[in-house]
Amino acid sequence: MASEKFGVKKMDKEILKPYGEHAKKMGIRINPSKKIVEAIITGLLNNEKKHGERYCPCRRVTGNKEEDKKIICPCVYHMGEIELQGKCHCQLFVKNS
Repeated sequence: MASEKFGVKKMDKEILKPYGEHAKKMGIRINPSKKIVEAIITGLLNNEKKHGERYCPCRRVTGNKEEDKKIICPCVYHMGEIELQGKCHCQLFVKNS
């Protein structure tokens, strides 16, 4: 599993698991940088604690529940960004090489 490759602690592995499954299903992958992935996990957990959802840490939560649904990770923008830039804005997901 990708998270084992990072040496991420057990709790983080469980958090990362659905994102890894999503990446595999979509033909993309989790960023190979442990540092980036750990920062994103921290941001996701902080947003969950503060706002009740795992909003992408690279997006601004507006407080409008309908609009903010779009930025729950994986956000609605990630595939388009990966297609154009090879990675999503927060860099959790990257193009499969």
